[in-house]
Amino acid sequence: MTLEKLVTIDELQKKLIDAYRKKFPNDEPTLCAFAPGRVNLIGEHSDYNDCFVFPMAISVGTMIVGKQLDDMDDEVCYFQTLSDDIEESKSFEVDQKQPIKPLDSPKWGNYVIGVLALFLERIKPNRKLPFRAIIATSVPIGGGLSSSASIEVAMCTFLEILYQDQYAHDLQLSKVDKALLCCKAEQTFANVPCGVMDQYASCMGQAGHAILIDCHDNSSRLIPVNDKDLCVLVTNSNVKHELTSGKFAENVQHCQDAAKALGHKNLRDVSTVEELEEGRKKMSENAFKRAHHVVTERQRTEAGARALENNDYEEFGRLMYESHDSLKNDFQVSCEELDQLVELARSVDGVFGSRMTGAGFGGCTVTFVKKDAVNKCIETIEKGYKGKANFYQFQSCDGARPIDLKQ
Repeated sequence: MTLEKLVTIDELQKKLIDAYRKKFPNDEPTLCAFAPGRVNLIGEHSDYNDCFVFPMAISVGTMIVGKQLDDMDDEVCYFQTLSDDIEESKSFEVDQKQPIKPLDSPKWGNYVIGVLALFLERIKPNRKLPFRAIIATSVPIGGGLSSSASIEVAMCTFLEILYQDQYAHDLQLSKVDKALLCCKAEQTFANVPCGVMDQYASCMGQAGHAILIDCHDNSSRLIPVNDKDLCVLVTNSNVKHELTSGKFAENVQHCQDAAKALGHKNLRDVSTVEELEEGRKKMSENAFKRAHHVVTERQRTEAGARALENNDYEEFGRLMYESHDSLKNDFQVSCEELDQLVELARSVDGVFGSRMTGAGFGGCTVTFVKKDAVNKCIETIEKGYKGKANFYQFQSCDGARPIDLKQ
């Protein structure tokens, strides 16, 4: 039985400082920002349909260290990633004197320069500051734990620190504004038609809580998740997905088609399953199935938040299983490996519920389990799973923030 050791913030910072000193001898970084990943407890493929989601920020995330450069005539930014999962170039430069446009390569760069472009557009600085930034993440890439959003939010936090002395009066970015800016960066630069959940959780996370987010008006409510006898176990199937693949965009389109067929702007406006059933002949079967998931998932998410408020873990677990079945059968984004992980967890006494989390097509499951049943759950999955899984035990954590440098 093996739980993965989580990289601490101090360990991540030390790795980055060492890399900075190696790349730039006789120089020291002066800025450090961190943004967490997230696990979504329930409410999947709901954010871009203006419905409810229920994530919590987790202790793994993305950190950026760097510094402002002194050359007053230069507006060049240097970016470097320490990720071992990147097959493209791990560093590049951007000249801010030129319009910032999406990169053909390296594609990972679009997550940071998209934020840079929109941030500069927002604050309209008198002078664009040159800087160096080295990036590292402890979020499993492609696992459905929001590595991309944590990169974006860490970048925005880094830029806030960079510009705060010169342009404090112009920043005025609320946490919601920041989440929306980072979401737009992913949509326009990385070409992913995502909703705001991931960036919102990374900005707004609070230790000991999950966040019930209403994506219709971007309001939220904190729900305590701090029972010491309860464990949030995340199991990585190690089957990776690519969000920019056509299937994600295709499902977004199916949802839009269903809403339009019913005369609504989005599926949030579909009040009941009965209304959806009445309009079934107006849309394709795939559009109906996707919409059926969204409408019922909205109901499950609100009910799930109430269940956790009342410490009703049996009810929350039942809703988790319903959510997974809906993602498998209606939204059709699960896969054999995720289904197997859920069923193995379901067979263990002490497990309340389990479901796939994230966009799907691989990635992770999230399981609510009694702490004294965690070992048995992991052992059961290790014996029965056809692949090799990794296991993480997460607690909720605070959202994006500056981090003091420990030289």
